[in-house]
Amino acid sequence: MSSVEPLFSLDSVPQALSAQDLAGYHADSGDAAHRVKPLAVTLLSGFLGAGKTTLLQHVLQSPHGLKIAVIVNDMSELNIDGATIARDIQLSRTEARLVEMSNGCICCTLREDLLVEIRRFAEQAQFDYLLIESSGISEPLPVAETFTFTDEDGVCLSDVARLDTLVTVVDAVNFQRDYFAAEALVELGQQAGEDDDRTLADLLIEQIEFANVLVLSKTDLISASELGKLTHILRSLNPTARIEVAEFGVIAPEKLLNTQLFQQQEAEHHPNWLREAPGEHVPETQEYGIGSFSFQARRPFHPRRFYQFLHQAWPEGRLLRSKGYFWLASQPGVAWQWHQAGGIARYNPAGYFWQALAKEQWPDDAQSLGQIEQSWQEPFGDRRQDLVFIGQQLDETSMRTQLQQCLLTDQELQLFSDGLFNEACPFCDEQEAAS
Repeated sequence: MSSVEPLFSLDSVPQALSAQDLAGYHADSGDAAHRVKPLAVTLLSGFLGAGKTTLLQHVLQSPHGLKIAVIVNDMSELNIDGATIARDIQLSRTEARLVEMSNGCICCTLREDLLVEIRRFAEQAQFDYLLIESSGISEPLPVAETFTFTDEDGVCLSDVARLDTLVTVVDAVNFQRDYFAAEALVELGQQAGEDDDRTLADLLIEQIEFANVLVLSKTDLISASELGKLTHILRSLNPTARIEVAEFGVIAPEKLLNTQLFQQQEAEHHPNWLREAPGEHVPETQEYGIGSFSFQARRPFHPRRFYQFLHQAWPEGRLLRSKGYFWLASQPGVAWQWHQAGGIARYNPAGYFWQALAKEQWPDDAQSLGQIEQSWQEPFGDRRQDLVFIGQQLDETSMRTQLQQCLLTDQELQLFSDGLFNEACPFCDEQEAAS
């Protein structure tokens, strides 16, 4: 495991900006109005597991010469994507600033918070660009409408920030399955209720239709004919959007930044533009029946039991997306990363927990040390389970019970603490076989 990078932080960054962050903040709205150029903004949308975070990681690490601020939104309590981006910023020393917004969507429940954070970044005048990664079930249109809102000081967000590009990442593997499955449900009359004509495909379509750029991910996993069919579907839904292909998130930054493709006047002609008054947008968790829960624990998983849990056929509901970090008793110092989207799943060693490293390898800045201290809990330090599950009609009680049963029993935990736990690790066996 010597090739694994140290895990700089599994924790989410603070939700609010610190006093140092706000040092350049101008409270006087007149300063905001006289900003030379409004802060340009690109919004990344796309369904759960489409590849938004991978795309964002690549853009941040690319040589674009911009000071970029980042907002990462996650509908669940644990902002796993925010933690991943925070770690990458620290590892690469990227000149970027991150704010996370969790437990809600920026198109509805966190809409006002989004307005505040965008204005705050804009008025700091320290950044050239703002990238926003929305949650997997967020619709881009309500977020775009936020730029027309006026705050209590009479300042419109568009005075200090400019929406530049709406990007939707499309999962080339799962999109057609979800799209056509929804059509079949309508034809079979199996909607949730007599008046329920909304489907998961409705959300996918809204993310596609209100976009300037469609980025296709995972195209290496489908055939050329399937790619042609997918492109035809996307063209029928949005004839004017640019279609780009990203392999493993790699795409030229100029295709997403400063494109000036978003045009306010054109957006206002959309039939749903400002149809709902502020605060009246129905959360997607209600509209599409999508919910989430997080699982956290401070003892390791038994490798065999947890492996069997991940590889089971889900008895109830539909698991759309799961992600996070997990800790195995067979690999006591390693944090493993888990990603699942639809029928595609993967796990890999993400890095070492801080407790497994000598103090000489720890960062020396106060902020990083503070994050380590905040995540520390004896006797296992920062080692823990941090997992999020997102789906439709999931049996949360049953899944939590199964996860608890994957943890070491008290007897096994004593063996582990004494260094006597000796069980085979199927995760490790798969990694060795693949290398």
